[in-house]
Amino acid sequence: MADEITYEYKTVQTVRGTDGRVISRMQGDGWELVGQTQGMLRSTLDFRRPKKPVPRLVIGAAAGLLVLLAGGIAVGVALEDGGGKKDGADRPAAATASGKPSAPSAPTAAASAAAEVITSQNNPEFAALLQTPDSCDDVNRDFAAKYRGRTVAFDGSVVHVAPHGADATRYDMLLGPGDEGPRTVIGPHFKYEDVTTADLKPAGRDAPATVRAGDRFRFVAEVGEFNVKQCLFFLEPVSAETR
Repeated sequence: MADEITYEYKTVQTVRGTDGRVISRMQGDGWELVGQTQGMLRSTLDFRRPKKPVPRLVIGAAAGLLVLLAGGIAVGVALEDGGGKKDGADRPAAATASGKPSAPSAPTAAASAAAEVITSQNNPEFAALLQTPDSCDDVNRDFAAKYRGRTVAFDGSVVHVAPHGADATRYDMLLGPGDEGPRTVIGPHFKYEDVTTADLKPAGRDAPATVRAGDRFRFVAEVGEFNVKQCLFFLEPVSAETR
């Protein structure tokens, strides 16, 4: 039906106690709260808002552009097939003018960048990630996909610590950027899963024997995956220096 309203949906997970702020911000962007589930540590908020209709003129123009592109590709293939080989096209590319193989190239800038530790000072994407107000935002997923396996460093604090299963010496830890500990409301929900205190390699002045909520560190960690259902950004600990 022409007048039927279609909706887009979004689920946001928040740290308990910040629900009201997140709901107000989402409602300001046109979202309607349709469901709310509260857990021990986080709340899950379900929103919806009407989708904006796509103008028919835009749809028609896009279809026309696809037709033109398809025609251009076909012409390009035909010209390439009919052009034949140019003189020298089948000569070995590895030899120089003197006939000697070229020397191996020096390490590239890309290789050097791969070894660099990512911080908010040298990577604008990481700086934006640490400031995102929504732990479920696509910026989390995009950063994890692009930089998985790379090393990041940031000033943060421990939001929550819980035993991992029945093991009293292994833990799941939630971390957040900044110094607010359990009151953290900005940035991703970073998670160390199934780790010991020794795995964090605590160092620095007054390094604790046991990590607790509220402890502040300079975290260095390896980027893991982002779980879009739980809105958890997994990291692997490298080191943690007290601040």
